[in-house]
This record gives sequence, structure tokens and C-alpha cells, in this order.
Amino acid sequence: MFDFKLYLYTTLIHSMKNRILNKPIQFILICLALISLTGCATREQIVYFQGDIDSIEQQVEKYSPTIQPDDLLVITISARDFEATKPFNQVNYYYQSPNEARLQTYLVDEEGNIDYPVLGKIELGGLTRSQATNKLKKLLEEYIIDPGATINITNFKVTVLGEVTRPGSYTIPNERITILEALGLAGDLTINGVRNNVMVIREINGEKTFHRVDLTSGNVVNSPVYFLMQNDVVYIEPNKAQIQSSAFGRNTSIIISVAGLLITVISVLTR
Repeated sequence: MFDFKLYLYTTLIHSMKNRILNKPIQFILICLALISLTGCATREQIVYFQGDIDSIEQQVEKYSPTIQPDDLLVITISARDFEATKPFNQVNYYYQSPNEARLQTYLVDEEGNIDYPVLGKIELGGLTRSQATNKLKKLLEEYIIDPGATINITNFKVTVLGEVTRPGSYTIPNERITILEALGLAGDLTINGVRNNVMVIREINGEKTFHRVDLTSGNVVNSPVYFLMQNDVVYIEPNKAQIQSSAFGRNTSIIISVAGLLITVISVLTR
């Protein structure tokens, strides 16, 4: 990526060097002043998982996402009697040939219900996939001997925005992702991203909630948003240097004019 700030600094240094070539002390002082404008980041601002990692309470095995409104579910019913499962495994031929047919998807409405063949409305909202599967199997026992059921969320996605290498929305096939894995999909934070104040925007029951995460803390896995839910948005804000750089770019013409004036003044004073 073209760094205009670095280019301008380099141009200024070369220009002033030509004017005060025989005055090395003044040249060195000017260079140091320009370099000091760039600033620098400390280890504490960059490194992840600082602190006592051994004391972290592991909760990886306990986590399971819950079904939410607007989720799209694919449900597969199985049994020894294949014919008995056919009414429940509806096939969608829309825009597809019979050889490419896929199982029907079911939209979870605002009240957490799906409209399922034969069984009618079933409330699955707020249940984990395991809980929803067990509920569906119990309802099917009236029609099928020893039924099996598999439920998948097809539109489970998270969005990563801000100071990352590849911002965008990412579909998650296994419906289980941590904030660190999401950042990995987005190519990790850029050097200009703030690591100790990451925002996660989550919608629960129609209301948006905002959580802050410190990636530099060893206790990050205990955050309530360490595991992301479907449709979560992760935002990485720019650090002060990046904000100043953006302002610097917007005022380029003014800065160049001032820089030219400074060069003229320096050339007069050093004669």
C-alpha cells in the first residue's frame, strides 16, 4: 500500500538536505523532528494474550449456539423405513433439475417458529441445535419408528469490519466460531487496529447490544462474546496514528504549502 505520509516525509528530508548539506547538525535535528511525528507502538498495544493465561476458565466444550429468528434451517429426517421419512424431507426443485434438488430450508420467524410439513408450527427459537433435534425427534415418534433428525443453520454468518486485512461477511459452516477465528478469516488486524478495545455488536430479541473485548488480555476467552453468534458484527477501530494519518491525507494541499514555506524559511535561516 502506498504510504503518502512516508513519501512526503522523505521528500521533505531530501529537499532540506540539499539546502543545508553543509550544516549536518541542523539536518539531523530536522530529521529527528520529522521521525518523531510518526510515533510508535508499544508491546502492550500489539501482543495478544498478555497476563496469566494458565488461570483462564476453559468454556469451549460448554458452548453451543442457539437458534434465532431469521435463521434458515435445513432439516434431515432419517429412519429404517425410508418411505416413512419422505413426507418430512421436502425437496426444493426451484431453479434446479431433479438431479440437483436440495432439501427445503425453513425460516425461523420472529416468534421462533418454523412451519414444518405434517407437524405444523414448531417453536425452536432459543434452543440449541441438540435441544431442537431432541424436540423434533419426540414429535416424529408419532409417525416414525425410531426417527433420527439433523438440523443445520445454513445462513450462520459473522461480519468483521474496520482495521483488518479482509473486511467482510463470512458464512460459517459448522455454526461455531470464536472472535479470534473470525479475525483469522479476515486476515487478522492491521498494525493500525486497536487490540484492547474490540467491539462486538450483537442483536438479542430485536435489541442491539455492544460488548468490548481486550485481545491483549489473557482472560479474553471468558468474555461473553468470545464465541460469536450468527449475525454478530466485529468492529476494529483505528488507532490514533491511523486517524491522524487520515486527517493528514485530507489536508494534503495545506500541509504541502506549509512544508514549502518551512523549507523556504529554513533555507533563509541557514544561509
